[in-house]
Amino acid sequence: MARIDYYRILGVSREASDEDIKKAYRKLVFEHHPDRNPEKADAEGRIREINVAYEVVGDPEKRRTYDRLSWGNEPRIEAVDPGIILQDLELKLFNEGRKEFFSIFIKDAQRVKAELAIIRERTVAEQGYDSFLEPVVHSRASEIMDEVVTDDMKQRSQRLIDVAAEMLVSQGVAKRSDDRGVRSLRSRLEDNFRNGRIHGYASALELFYERR
Repeated sequence: MARIDYYRILGVSREASDEDIKKAYRKLVFEHHPDRNPEKADAEGRIREINVAYEVVGDPEKRRTYDRLSWGNEPRIEAVDPGIILQDLELKLFNEGRKEFFSIFIKDAQRVKAELAIIRERTVAEQGYDSFLEPVVHSRASEIMDEVVTDDMKQRSQRLIDVAAEMLVSQGVAKRSDDRGVRSLRSRLEDNFRNGRIHGYASALELFYERR
């Protein structure tokens, strides 16, 4: 996946300990602070880059999220077109949401059967015969979304969105000073995660579905 490498910015490896990352950050801030480098025109930009990197990998939870969104089990490659990064992260967020809801429903056969009964009734009412009608299934998934999503799930998805958005802003997909653009970007990421949840629900139910 194309990415910005926060570890490279801080001059540490991906295997560095939290303490090593903190030490590297403090050293870089001391060396590159604009007050110590008044002659360097890029000093403010450099310190901003360092701060952004540490904000993500200096936080254990955000670091784990960043590692998962950035690499997973894929080999490293150099950063390229920001548009490719956006597409990559959208797909990863979609898959995160899909796996989350699929895991919830695939473990609860009784709940799935109850959901299928509701969907079957609505499908027959709409078209006159039974089938696995995706618009009906997706509508039902959206309907129960708030009921299924716990506070822990909300916090987890928020971390994913926060880190993904920060990565994209750092890569120039949206300007940090453009509040409207950043909000639009976050909304797009949230929609991808939500759509993933909807498809996870549909995938779990489809495994139990039998046409009558």
